[in-house]
Amino acid sequence: MTQNPLYNAILAAGYIVLVATIMNQAHRVDVPESGILIPVTVLSLFVLSAAVMGYIFFYEPVQLCLAGKQKEAVNLFLKTIGFFAGITVALLALLFSVAV
Repeated sequence: MTQNPLYNAILAAGYIVLVATIMNQAHRVDVPESGILIPVTVLSLFVLSAAVMGYIFFYEPVQLCLAGKQKEAVNLFLKTIGFFAGITVALLALLFSVAV
């Protein structure tokens, strides 16, 4: 996505917040429980999420790798994962501090 790993991690977290917000509001929609619509929608969202996250995490490192900058590519990828892990740990800490 970009060569800024913090920005990439924030975009990934933002996408997750967007999906979680939509899923949290889904109970307001009156959809019949039987049928194929719910499983198709959930699987479509799963595939879309995998594609979006793959783009956010892998696009720029792959471009760097193809340009012959393997060390920079690995560095960017690992930093993005590290920042995302930090965001995840912060969210878990927030969740458990509120739950207690």
